[in-house]
Amino acid sequence: MAELKFLIINGPNLNMLGIREPDIYGDLTYSGLCDLITENTRDCGVGLEFYQSNHEGGIIDTIHSAYGRIDGIIINAGAYTHYSYAILDALKSVGIPTAEVHISDINGREEFRKISVIRPACLFCISGRGYDGYVDAVKELKERILTQ
Repeated sequence: MAELKFLIINGPNLNMLGIREPDIYGDLTYSGLCDLITENTRDCGVGLEFYQSNHEGGIIDTIHSAYGRIDGIIINAGAYTHYSYAILDALKSVGIPTAEVHISDINGREEFRKISVIRPACLFCISGRGYDGYVDAVKELKERILTQ
């Protein structure tokens, strides 16, 4: 089987990693996060493509552009997780196996963060495992795709 291709999408404010609330999100920069994921999944047989945007439309366009060329999506939609039915619809429209990821434990934070409107389009959610949640998501999503 050819190498799988995964798209890792990060939403609003993830570009501010290392600056924004380091007590919650850590001190690694966004670039450092991408490097960490790449280094820790190098031997997984999965090619990675990264995308970050603070704009809902950009995220939706990127999801649409994945159709027919990407095998799996890992998404941390940031605040859009809690209210973007447009991102939910985009994920459902392309039908690509998707994992939802959050650096912090969203269930242990403010009430609004406990609600994910995108989850119905996702196979699973990893929350509260820090940066390693992305690495875990790559491995778990690959396993789920290969055993379908």
